Amino acid sequence: MHSSRSRHVRLMSSTPAAAAVAVALAAGMLTATAPTTHAAAAAAGADLPLTSVEAESATTTGTKIGPDHTQGTHASEASGRQAVRLAAGQRVEFTAPRTLNAVNVAYSVPDGQSGTLAVYVNGQKLAKSLAVTSKYSYVDTPWIQGSKTHHLFDNTRLLLGQTVQPGDKVAFEAVSTQVTVDVADFEQVAGAATKPAGAVSVTDKGADPTGQGDSTQAFRDAIAAAQGGVVWIPPGDFRITSSLNGVSNVTVQGAGSWHSVVRTSRFIDQTSSSGGVHLKDFAVVGEVTERVDSNPDNFVNGTLGPGSSVSGMWLQHLKVGLWLTGNNDNLVVENSRFLDMTADGLNLNGNARGVRVRNNFLRNTGDDALAMWSLYSPDTNSSFENNTISQPNLANGIAIYGGTDITVKNNLVADTNALGSGIAISNQKFLDPFHPLAGTITVSGNTLVRTGAMNPNWQHPMGALRVDSYDSAIEATVNITGTTITDSPYSAFEFVSGSGRGYAAKNVTVDGATVNKAGTVVVQAETQGAAKFSNVQATGVGAAGVYNCPYPTGSGTFTLTNGGGNSGWDSTWSDCSTWPQPGSGNPDPDPTRNLVKGRPATATGSTDVYTPGKAADGDAQTYWESTNNAFPQAWTVDLGSAESVRRLVLKLPPLAAWQTRTQTLSVQGSTDGSTYSTLVASKGYRFDPATGNTVTVTLPDGARPRYLRLNVTANTGWPAGQFSEVEAYLN
Repeated sequence: MHSSRSRHVRLMSSTPAAAAVAVALAAGMLTATAPTTHAAAAAAGADLPLTSVEAESATTTGTKIGPDHTQGTHASEASGRQAVRLAAGQRVEFTAPRTLNAVNVAYSVPDGQSGTLAVYVNGQKLAKSLAVTSKYSYVDTPWIQGSKTHHLFDNTRLLLGQTVQPGDKVAFEAVSTQVTVDVADFEQVAGAATKPAGAVSVTDKGADPTGQGDSTQAFRDAIAAAQGGVVWIPPGDFRITSSLNGVSNVTVQGAGSWHSVVRTSRFIDQTSSSGGVHLKDFAVVGEVTERVDSNPDNFVNGTLGPGSSVSGMWLQHLKVGLWLTGNNDNLVVENSRFLDMTADGLNLNGNARGVRVRNNFLRNTGDDALAMWSLYSPDTNSSFENNTISQPNLANGIAIYGGTDITVKNNLVADTNALGSGIAISNQKFLDPFHPLAGTITVSGNTLVRTGAMNPNWQHPMGALRVDSYDSAIEATVNITGTTITDSPYSAFEFVSGSGRGYAAKNVTVDGATVNKAGTVVVQAETQGAAKFSNVQATGVGAAGVYNCPYPTGSGTFTLTNGGGNSGWDSTWSDCSTWPQPGSGNPDPDPTRNLVKGRPATATGSTDVYTPGKAADGDAQTYWESTNNAFPQAWTVDLGSAESVRRLVLKLPPLAAWQTRTQTLSVQGSTDGSTYSTLVASKGYRFDPATGNTVTVTLPDGARPRYLRLNVTANTGWPAGQFSEVEAYLN
């Protein structure tokens, strides 16, 4: 199948489930304007033959736009969330960062317009220019709830025909239309490679290197003639009008991705292959202008077979780079560029075994840049390593949907835009049969810059790195180590059951993370579960260290275990009824606010539907009832942070059917959830429906518990502990 699955992303809301949410990702090794960002970016990502420079850091006669994180704006989709807008006649001038003879420019023009960018080197206008067009931009996907017109940028490239030295000036001038310039990639491109001995050239079979004629049959004939050998694509433009199939046991090789260009939206489409297919060193440039999920508009759709490889490719203007099903055992995809896809960059759509995707550059894709989706059979022992991903339009940079023993290592992800995170580790299945996360999931050495986004369907933020128990609990071991998170607009680490059903996100270890500027919190826990945090150091946290508000209310607790070495994020957001806003700080608690409402509660036991959360849900008609005939019983709530609680109000349903009763109980408090001290000694409290079935317990001055526990040893009205509401106040 193609990238046609629906994606429902629901983040902790009582609103009905969201409709399909697609994921778009972009990757690029971006030279950051701020030195701190550049340092973070250098820690991971691909080793690329290019140097990227942000337009906003160059000299310009135009107007700088951004920074902005508002979905649907040019600045929000731009690298670094900033760009330069040029009116006709205006220019942006870069200082060459290296020896170069080629440029690629990420740009946008107004919808419906086309034009050119004139190119100047040291003030001299070149005869060549860069074509710019809106043809491949402004994509609409109305079936994806929460999407807006997106994919605002495109990429255009040019061999300059001369060598430019470091320090020289390279300028781009808008000629006849407004052009927004985002980033320029500078590169020294090697000359065209020569034909390998014994190779079968597609031109020998009648291919037209001018691109005027249809070369489809020539490619088929060359592949048939070169079994066990090499098909050679010489320099030129070659047009293919229908996809190739039956491809196996052959190397298809070009003279370099700047020299050998195949013009087609569908290169290989096949459901089986004996393998041994090697695709290398040429470009495939399509004509995909809209996302149509029923069309296989992909570089590779289906399978290349075992022992295959893809390397040195330039893939652009397709729906998906590689949508892989069937047997692709031990496939290697490396050293390639994926630009301007309307959907995924690469998707391992189940049954991937031993696949390595490494050292690739992805920018401006329209769904997950890199994804593993364990549909029909699990992806196993496969990895995404040392890839550079930036500027997603709708979703995640890297997404792992199920699978066994998966590795995500040393990747750089930057500038996610909407409906996604930098990295998502998820049990969202989309379709059945799905194979959830299993074994050990290793997430190591990744750098996330300006990642995480607002989900417009629910107005809930998505963290830079998300662990999502969407359709089932996380049973795998998830090890997240050596992570660098810089300038996240919202949270750094998010734990959520995106369906809103409260499955546990558990068995997670986070060790060795540097968080520099998180807009809201370091940890955003929205479902029950547990994670151990060690050596997580944070600076510039916008609101509080932790947002710990599992949903649905009463579904359970999320336990954060302090493994030591943590700093800069020891506070907890004080009010689960509100979302922290970027840079808002943690407001002082309202002395009249019930500190228990909405907080996670547990108990030593409960009966039927009368679960612990019912005493913290704000509804006096629902209640917790402990295991019957089994005193003593305890009910515990986590307030999220130490609070100077002075008064507890204990309630039973205010109905005459609840006869007067006395419950004998004591109150204990704890700062860490393990060691408790007695705050109020055991005594009997009379609940009388004539006076509202309410009692008040005064706590001593100086008490600052984070965890409150009520120990019930007797109840004259029923052989169990019972509370419909437990309320805690500062006054």
